Amino acid sequence: MDTIEELNGTYFYAGRRNLKASELFFMIFCEKTVEQLGLGMADFGAVVALYAARNDQPTRAKPRDAIEGTSRLSKASRKFFGQKKFPYGIRLPTFIGGYTPWTIKPRMTAKISAFVGRTIPVVGWAILASDVSLISYKTVRDYNEIARGNDKLW
Repeated sequence: MDTIEELNGTYFYAGRRNLKASELFFMIFCEKTVEQLGLGMADFGAVVALYAARNDQPTRAKPRDAIEGTSRLSKASRKFFGQKKFPYGIRLPTFIGGYTPWTIKPRMTAKISAFVGRTIPVVGWAILASDVSLISYKTVRDYNEIARGNDKLW
């Protein structure tokens, strides 16, 4: 029996028999997720960046409209860079908040430490968003190659 076949209106895939279309899609989704996330350090780095950026550390008193707490990443970058600023008075955009997309607030900063502490999590989110996009695309692509007729997506 081949790796991919159709048997009596159901599918055979990766050693599993009598799969419905939804079960086939789920099997391919799981396979593509393991393929994508099993590649290595980028995904691990993204998770570390997001975890280190959680603002769950106690900090000094802040203004009323500031977000409570600070992150491990922010503490480390401030310790490493201190009060150093970008040359020529350059101010770069950063984002604070954002554990849900509608709470993101843009802020301009001249401090290198604040820029680094706030930008690393954005890189983590970008890596994970890329992973989700690739997993989704490859799953639908491979599913549509196997599925027949009305079982196909799009």
